[in-house]
Amino acid sequence: MAERPEDLNLPNAVITRIIKEALPEGVNVSKEARRAISQAASVFVLYATSCANSFAMKSKRKTLSAGDVMAAMEEMEFERFLQPLRAALEAYKKGQKGKKEASEQKRKDKEKKNDTDENDKSRDEEEDDHMDDDQDGENEGEEEDVEN
Repeated sequence: MAERPEDLNLPNAVITRIIKEALPEGVNVSKEARRAISQAASVFVLYATSCANSFAMKSKRKTLSAGDVMAAMEEMEFERFLQPLRAALEAYKKGQKGKKEASEQKRKDKEKKNDTDENDKSRDEEEDDHMDDDQDGENEGEEEDVEN
């Protein structure tokens, strides 16, 4: 776990980006306000994690699931955030599925390319062997002529 309370804070760059996205253009936020928001966000994340962990433990699991987080949000009386959270989770799942499919397709294309390369290499080797046999036959005939 964290050695100091500061270790539990979210990164300042992330907090600053979220604040800028949430506020209208031209609004400034003091350093002190950013720090307070950062600490509040960190406390919220810890509280939500603790509540979600309680749901996982009740189900005799050690891994938190999205369902545990949803139940925790409801228990913490943040129901109004459930629908946006579900939408964000669905978008995340679609993105992950797309990445997985793209990765799978890339792997299949690579295997197909490797198979094609191996087949081409095999054909080249067969042609080389066949040409060597033809040349050996020609040389043998020449040797017979010399001997006669």
